[in-house]
Amino acid sequence: MVGETFLSGVLASFQKCLCWSLQGAGVETLTPIPSLAMTDGILGKAATMEIPIHGNGEAGQLPEDDGLEQDLQQVMVSGPNLNETSIVSGGYGGSGDGLIPTGSGRHPSHSTTPAGPGDEVARGIAGEKFDIVKKWGINTYKCTKQLLSERFGRGSRTVDLELELQIELLRETKRKYESVLQLGRALTAHLYSLLQTQHALGDAFADLSQKSPELQEEFGYNAETQKLLCKNGETLLGAVNFFVSSINTLVTKTMEDTLMTVKQYEAARLEYDAYRTDLEELSLGPRDAGTRGRLESAQATFQAHRDKYEKLRGDVAIKLKFLEENKIKVMHKQLLLFHNAVSAYFAGNQKQLEQTLQQFNIKLRPPGAEKPSWLEEQ
Repeated sequence: MVGETFLSGVLASFQKCLCWSLQGAGVETLTPIPSLAMTDGILGKAATMEIPIHGNGEAGQLPEDDGLEQDLQQVMVSGPNLNETSIVSGGYGGSGDGLIPTGSGRHPSHSTTPAGPGDEVARGIAGEKFDIVKKWGINTYKCTKQLLSERFGRGSRTVDLELELQIELLRETKRKYESVLQLGRALTAHLYSLLQTQHALGDAFADLSQKSPELQEEFGYNAETQKLLCKNGETLLGAVNFFVSSINTLVTKTMEDTLMTVKQYEAARLEYDAYRTDLEELSLGPRDAGTRGRLESAQATFQAHRDKYEKLRGDVAIKLKFLEENKIKVMHKQLLLFHNAVSAYFAGNQKQLEQTLQQFNIKLRPPGAEKPSWLEEQ
């Protein structure tokens, strides 16, 4: 008990002296003292000591006292230096990143690096992107508002009745031609299957004519008939393939290109009506200095969208006109080809069938031949 009392008094005196010294230096710190973590071990060591008492009541000197004195000296040495005290901004036990040096009264110099050309270019690019996103957001908001107003019957829209009728007719025509294209592909598949069956049947008849002497003649001319039908069927299949390919080009390229322009026209019409409505609302509002500037800006934006709308409307009208002329020309040729080829095939007129292919410059590819390049097709 005497050893514990003695050691506790020494540690308490040391901590008080340390705190007084820090306060006398005018430093407020929450820095954790590294040496305090050692006091628990020292106290534990002192609690297990046996301090003998001499007859005169004085404590005897033990070998452990040398270690205790060394620990106390280490505590004193490991304490913070008053000239290099650091203030912890993150509280007790915070990381070293929050330490602010306060020693020697010197302040760190703050050097500012001037912005280079690269920084200015980066700021300019960021500003342009921000302006683009801002304009896109405003335009999207106005168009969505206009679209909802039209759907709910609260807003007005610009309508060109003649052009709208032609566009609707084009969409209906495209749906019907797609149906014809699907049926033509089905006919091609059936004809190909028929040709494969006739070819196999002709080979079977030819084989049987060799193995059946009593029926050699009958099997022979049936085999020749099937081979002739296969040849005519290949000619018909080539004509039908050409018909289907032309319809496919007309539907998926020519009509689709016109409909893409129609979609751009409809988007321009929606933007035109949105900014027209915005301009009308500003025109009905009060006229002051701020409103006058906004009105002029809205007028300029409206005029730009109006010009875009008028241009696309003219483009759609021109494309619809050329599409109709091209459709009539292409379909006149393809329908005549289809009629002549089918009629000659089912009439068994091989000569007329071949003349039909020559008339429309259709070249049949032999079985297993590679597809010609686009330059050869031209």
